[in-house]
Amino acid sequence: MQTVLFDQMMVHFRDEGPRDGRVVMFGNSLGTDLRVWDVLLPLLPEGLRIVRFDKPGHGLSDCPEAPYAMDELVRDAENLAEHLGLKDITFVGLSIGGLIGQGFAAKRPDLVKALVLMDTAAQIGTDEMWNTRVNAVRKGGIESLADPILERWFAPTYRNGQSSQMAAWRNMLCRTPAEGYIGCCQAIAAADLTESTRALTLPVMAMAGDQDGSTPPALVQATAELCNAPFHIIEDAGHLPCVEQPEVVAKLINEFLEATA
Repeated sequence: MQTVLFDQMMVHFRDEGPRDGRVVMFGNSLGTDLRVWDVLLPLLPEGLRIVRFDKPGHGLSDCPEAPYAMDELVRDAENLAEHLGLKDITFVGLSIGGLIGQGFAAKRPDLVKALVLMDTAAQIGTDEMWNTRVNAVRKGGIESLADPILERWFAPTYRNGQSSQMAAWRNMLCRTPAEGYIGCCQAIAAADLTESTRALTLPVMAMAGDQDGSTPPALVQATAELCNAPFHIIEDAGHLPCVEQPEVVAKLINEFLEATA
């Protein structure tokens, strides 16, 4: 188990692959932990140095009291990169992980050299939407919202054909500490990275599941256009195409890695 303390908060991470390999760093989505990438990683090229981590209040990382700020979440990624001595990072960010990636790339162009935005945007949702969700979690727990969240995460094909997997994803979601989930919701609600993302000059690629109910394809495409990034729609996928269509996602990432070598 790999852990580190930043500002008295323990961050759980995994650092795998050769120390001199090309660095690909992954930031996962709201309500998931670093295992969201498990099925994708074996499909990536050999020899990469793969780094992934749990956000505050997710997975095995500590769960500070809410609210959280996006700058704080970006700083965790920055601190981990510096702790591990990472350079020339390709950051792959899913959902809130994509917001973290955008913020990280804007703040530290000396560390982040390429960016993959997956089912994310420069601004996601509205204050009203996130406040409604926060209040619902405070009142009834994440379990009370699990069914509609899972419907946004996964296309019907996956939901209807992967019953045991769906049970595991539900457990991952519902076992996320409410305080951590709320804190990240509040960070997303306050984040508008439109101008800093518009100013990015590094290579960027964006993608979205065609049936994503959390960050619809049009929203992701609009963010791709901000930074002149190619945009790809992943068919028969919801908010987590790395889970539902890992071969398609891996092919796109592998081509992007080759093009930005």
